[in-house]
Amino acid sequence: EVGTERDILRLKRNDTTVIDLKGKRVVPGLIASHTHIIRQGNNFAMELRWDNVPSLADGLAMLKAQAQRTPAGQWIRVVGGWSADQFAERRLPTIDEINTAAPDVPVYVLHLYDRAWLNKAALRALGIDSHYYAPFVSGRLERDDNGNPTGLALARPNAQPLYALLDMAPKLDFEQQILSTKHYFRALNGLGLTSARDCAGGFLNYPDDYGGITELNRRGEQTVRIGYQLFAQRPLFELDDFKRWHDMVKPDQGNDYLKCVGAGEMLVASAYDFEDFSYPRPELPKRMEGDLRPVLEFLLENRWPIRFHCTYEESAHRLLTVLEEVGRDKGLEELNWIFDHGETISEKTMEWVARLGGGISYQNRIAFQATAYRDRYGKDALREVMPVRKMMASGVPLAAGTDATRVSSYNPWLAIHWAVSGKGRGGDVIWDPQNRLDRHAALRHWTAAGAWF
Repeated sequence: EVGTERDILRLKRNDTTVIDLKGKRVVPGLIASHTHIIRQGNNFAMELRWDNVPSLADGLAMLKAQAQRTPAGQWIRVVGGWSADQFAERRLPTIDEINTAAPDVPVYVLHLYDRAWLNKAALRALGIDSHYYAPFVSGRLERDDNGNPTGLALARPNAQPLYALLDMAPKLDFEQQILSTKHYFRALNGLGLTSARDCAGGFLNYPDDYGGITELNRRGEQTVRIGYQLFAQRPLFELDDFKRWHDMVKPDQGNDYLKCVGAGEMLVASAYDFEDFSYPRPELPKRMEGDLRPVLEFLLENRWPIRFHCTYEESAHRLLTVLEEVGRDKGLEELNWIFDHGETISEKTMEWVARLGGGISYQNRIAFQATAYRDRYGKDALREVMPVRKMMASGVPLAAGTDATRVSSYNPWLAIHWAVSGKGRGGDVIWDPQNRLDRHAALRHWTAAGAWF
């Protein structure tokens, strides 16, 4: 129960334990049902966060100050948790502004799923010049009239090149990754987060990139409980990866603070419907069903819990058709499986998920792309996107998360505030991240709404 002191003390009985917080506030231990906590732990200490920064001028001033203290050989990364809508200027930075703020230290700035900027120092560090051949299967590097890269990278039709460029930057060593992860967990604990389901993500390879979190767990210094899924990294070779991983680890293997809990959110690359709402909805390739079927057969046969990345209704229908067919033969009974995201799925699809025994994990990432979505699909469509209330009414098991950190902020209270003050209560989906957040009010509304992380 949440309320005034008088409201709460009415509930006190003779055997009730009363704790005097001396003016402090207590919240439930939040559980994020969808995040990328292990990958972010490995990188947190290298990042400059623009979460909730009120103006672009402030962000650029932070970038300039960071450039003066960044160690030689390291980069500055601004990755996720911000969008142009939060800035007073209501615009994105220019590459000239980034170069002016940090002329000598390599800088990488990622904006949602659509673009990234590399300053001149970063281009030099990576050897990207007029002769550079980009080994990307998608996307492009913008060039000027003389063929020289400007520093702007565009994700068309997906974010693979943006993440590939980020992966080329220097990484922390093993002990630094452990320290970085501890700092990230402390930040999450400070926001009330105590547990998370990790969805791995692009360029997080198992077991190579799991050494830091494994060692932290071994030392007994892990302060966020994690159930992790394994994410296929090699297009067309996903089944080989899952077979190899099955020989190394099994679902539910681990301890109370770190254990494997299944496969996903990407089971095969061709089933990934890229969610850049400034770009037209992608159509999954015709081979998707053929790629997905053998992977599902293997995972279901070996009783691996699974989760699907799914943004669009059109993708959902095709994914669920394959799942139902394979499940009819291999069995979905008693198998935990999750549909992730679901910004445009219909009530019929929600019922389909429920009938097959699945659940839905939704996030507030649309709040960072609301303007782009409105500009493409219109204001009426914007009010229907991410139908949280319909999900709640459908009776399908429902959980929330942040999908941090390459788009959304890792702050769960922003997601709660968006869900219960806006979309979850039938209000306007456009969320104003400049508003000061009253966590007590958010918690009160959140409890009344019945939403949970």
